[in-house]
Amino acid sequence: MKALLINGSPHKSGNTSIALAEVAKTLNAQGIETETVWIGNKPVRGCIACGKCFENPGRCAFDDDICNRISEKFKDSDAIVIGSPVYYGQPNGALLAVLQRAFFSCSANVAGKPAAAIAVCRRGGATAAYEAMNLPFQMLNMPIITSQYWGIAYGMNPGETTQDAEGMQTMRAIGNNLAWLLKKTGGQPAPGIPEGEEWTPTNFIR
Repeated sequence: MKALLINGSPHKSGNTSIALAEVAKTLNAQGIETETVWIGNKPVRGCIACGKCFENPGRCAFDDDICNRISEKFKDSDAIVIGSPVYYGQPNGALLAVLQRAFFSCSANVAGKPAAAIAVCRRGGATAAYEAMNLPFQMLNMPIITSQYWGIAYGMNPGETTQDAEGMQTMRAIGNNLAWLLKKTGGQPAPGIPEGEEWTPTNFIR
């Protein structure tokens, strides 16, 4: 079984990377393979609601950034862990742009798979960012991996997150809980979830 970890920080080896590495180390110790993908620090596109991914499911129409590379990895991954620094109480905007496109165009390859979010911040805003990252999981029937605390770690300067003893413990708890669920389910997406009704999209314009 394999977990895909997504580093949504513009800094490849910063505090977000440290938090994700602690989760990965714990998963590896439990026999779960991991792969970490960094979104990079080059410009990424936001979704323009063109609908082209309906014509070519599984891929975003824009193929000039990291989005489709991540989408391709969803299919062979049994779980998803997303990490981001906190900017103004929100996840990194580039990460949100990539994930919105990847989840929308490739939802069939993530639906039902367990997921966890990690927010890394200097001082405040982490809970808001953490909640924002969890929202897509709830729309895609993805079981959310819990811990002994919210998936938050603290640190400003590179490497400081290692000094957050409780934060690192929280990361290990996420890894252990995720490994436990994968082993219990055999890596099968959300077994036992009833087949959903046909979608009835509704708005409030009369």
